[in-house]
Amino acid sequence: MARKEKRPQEHVSDNPLLGLSPLPNHAPRFDLIREEHYLPAITEAIARARQNIEAIKRNPAPANFENTIVTLEAASEDLGSAAAIFYNLLSAAGTDGLHKLAQEIGPLNANFSNDVMLDSELFARVKAVYDTARRDSLSAEQITLLEETYKDFVRSGALLDEKKKERLREISQRLSVLGPNFINNVSKSSESFSMIIEDEKDLSGLPESARIGSLSAAQEKGLDGKWLFTLDYPSYGPFMQYADNRALREKMWRAFNSRAFGGQNDNCGNVLETIRLRHERAQLLGYKSHAHFVLEQRMAETPENVMAFLEKLKSAYKPGALDDLAMLQDFARRQNGPEKLQPWDIGYYSEKLKQSLFRYSSEDLRPYFPLQTVLDGCFAHFSKLFNLDFKENNSYPKWHKDVTVYDVTDKDRGQFVGTFYADFFPRKGKKDGAWKSSYRTQGLFHGKNAQSLVSIVCNFTKPAKDRPSLLTYEEVLTLFHEMGHAVHALLSRVTYSSLGGTHVKWDFVELPSQVQENWVYQKETLDMVSGHYKTGDKIPDELVEKINAAKNFMVGWTGLRQIGAGILDMSWHTADPASITDVAAFEDKATAGTALFPRMAGPVSASFSHIFAGAYSAGYYGYKWAEVLDSDTFELFLEKGLYDRKTADAYKNEILSKGGSEHPRILYRRFRGRDADPDALLRREGLLKKSA
Repeated sequence: MARKEKRPQEHVSDNPLLGLSPLPNHAPRFDLIREEHYLPAITEAIARARQNIEAIKRNPAPANFENTIVTLEAASEDLGSAAAIFYNLLSAAGTDGLHKLAQEIGPLNANFSNDVMLDSELFARVKAVYDTARRDSLSAEQITLLEETYKDFVRSGALLDEKKKERLREISQRLSVLGPNFINNVSKSSESFSMIIEDEKDLSGLPESARIGSLSAAQEKGLDGKWLFTLDYPSYGPFMQYADNRALREKMWRAFNSRAFGGQNDNCGNVLETIRLRHERAQLLGYKSHAHFVLEQRMAETPENVMAFLEKLKSAYKPGALDDLAMLQDFARRQNGPEKLQPWDIGYYSEKLKQSLFRYSSEDLRPYFPLQTVLDGCFAHFSKLFNLDFKENNSYPKWHKDVTVYDVTDKDRGQFVGTFYADFFPRKGKKDGAWKSSYRTQGLFHGKNAQSLVSIVCNFTKPAKDRPSLLTYEEVLTLFHEMGHAVHALLSRVTYSSLGGTHVKWDFVELPSQVQENWVYQKETLDMVSGHYKTGDKIPDELVEKINAAKNFMVGWTGLRQIGAGILDMSWHTADPASITDVAAFEDKATAGTALFPRMAGPVSASFSHIFAGAYSAGYYGYKWAEVLDSDTFELFLEKGLYDRKTADAYKNEILSKGGSEHPRILYRRFRGRDADPDALLRREGLLKKSA
């Protein structure tokens, strides 16, 4: 039975979250939006959507594609807009108030979604179209929309009896709260730790950039003459990589790897409840496990296929990882280091070994990568590859002063394709890591084709008083990765927004992002993105050669870590949760075949936001799955030319513009002329000899 939300009493006509914004591209009014607007807007938007759904059900005309499937696609547009703003800002600019609101808004959304997907009258109309529509009169995109709409209803419980529907509703509402709780605990736990250094000798080994950054961070807190280090990665990463003080490295490592484990921000209860509810939902719907449920809608299709894929890669990575560790241990001993390496030593001695082998330091690269230069060069890269133009537009409101906004034009078509927001620096309330968000996906919106509103959110090294933000090489890779996601959304050319941009099979979504990282190893691209912050000089050829020589350094180690995370994810989502009472003990058993050290801090699971508060549950393997695709894709660019117009156009038109309008296997075959070569990744990483 549908539950009705109580509509707000206050007038909603001036709520900036509702209706069409008067700004260009109907961009959000971030200058007007306040926390008190969210709940009334969500409540009103749900009420409007319910009216639209009722109109579909009351339509006396026989159900057809236009009056049922297309009309249903548009029924919740106001809700989609308001919810996207809320949840994107919850991650990018979360406050205690927003996290409190998430406890109300999550169940409201979940309840509405359940009411729609469990409505037998509505489903009857959808099923009638599904059963009787003439596929030969529909386009490929229309067929996809029809079939995905029908499957969404079935996978949401439309075929269940009333008792099971009611339980499914309860599960959905509870899960809508657990995800935001998980994120909040990780953020609060991270923010609760800081390390203040008062004796300068404890900074031994740290590069100037880390010293300046930590000094500035301390000054912002009123700690003049001291140095402040936090668990934000621009602070944590360099400390683990360069600090000579082993005891302080251990302190930082233990804090970082114990986030949200124990204490008032403990996530173990959230983990156990989440996997229990996901498993119960899967079984209610007739699936053996959550992984079986999820993978039915992925390229991989089954947990067995995923595990076979991961095991194949493990057989290549683990021997390499053991060799890497032995090499690192031998090097550390020769440096009068510890007789036995510990996890907090790996980053430190890896950096020293890399310097020894390749004669350069990560810090040698940083001066060549001022953020603005890198960003301008990144835009130039996408202009050269896909003929896109990025033009800064200061007239758009934004959610924080650090955000920059751009209008994006496809010069091939002479058309505006979207609004792009860039949010680069860490701050309180911001989730760690880097990600792409959409405030709106290209496609029909209020009856007309609308363009994308896309953001990328990162946590890069902040500028200091006497120098700009200088990126590490890894941060440059991150920028290209997230820009790959953003461009996927911006170049979308579909009719229906639910199939636009990054709305693809989830183990395909990382192809457009990961393939972009390949260009960052090429001299032609590095010349675009580099410019010494003092002299403007491009990165020297010698350093480019060293970057490429070191490209596969410790690849066995890093590959095994990622495979371990994928196996952990699959273990959580294929196991019977009734037998799991201890998060750490379960993780230890699941990762026994990939862990080269015993666990010495909290379990990874307690802060594994990708799978417990993101879209990667039973899907973390997708990063490696997509690496096979991106390796195979880039081999074609290497063969034809880095910026070969014909190849780039084929990729743009057959992959990026199509979104999820057809199955990715079809799209990839159309682009590449065949399926991806599964050995392309191992060839790139030097773990398999290249074919003649």
